[in-house]
Amino acid sequence: MNKEEKRINLILFGPPGSGKGTQAKMLEKKFDLLQISTGDLFRYELGNNTPLGQKARTFMDKGQLVPDEVTVAMLKNKIEQHPHVKGYIFDGFPRTLPQSEALDELLSTRGESVDSLISLVVDDEEIVNRLLERGKTSGRKDDANEGVIRERINVYKSETAPVYAYYDQKGCAQEIAGIGEIDEINSRLNELISSLA
Repeated sequence: MNKEEKRINLILFGPPGSGKGTQAKMLEKKFDLLQISTGDLFRYELGNNTPLGQKARTFMDKGQLVPDEVTVAMLKNKIEQHPHVKGYIFDGFPRTLPQSEALDELLSTRGESVDSLISLVVDDEEIVNRLLERGKTSGRKDDANEGVIRERINVYKSETAPVYAYYDQKGCAQEIAGIGEIDEINSRLNELISSLA
């Protein structure tokens, strides 16, 4: 990537089961972006027993949340390992206001910012149905229990709604209907991202 080209930094947002991971993988290929999933970051750092992974494990072993600065350090490592991509899709991060501020700070040190937070809008009943369906094959216990799924939706609404409002105030938050066929949702996303490039 040469200096004149503008990098596109996206946050793909939405409740569990909204299709973020599926869509991020498709967008990654089409726009030459790098999907950064915090779940994947943690699995990599813990699985490879890196210094950051070890640090995260000390909190996890005590049943505590990993502090934002550890997660942000993992993000920073990932970004620095891939300097030539045309931008990043942040999937599953930020989830809270402090994380949003930390991400903005990290990007600003690189002379960049978040271009758009794109929220996939899916109603609660559709999410419950999707996750219960996914639970039949995913092996994830939290996908197989309706009560747990509804609690995850509530946590998402209470913790992450302020993140949408934060980027909305900056004029870069947008909603896309997350209902329909995968390709249909993808073409809505493609149209929106093409308009940012």
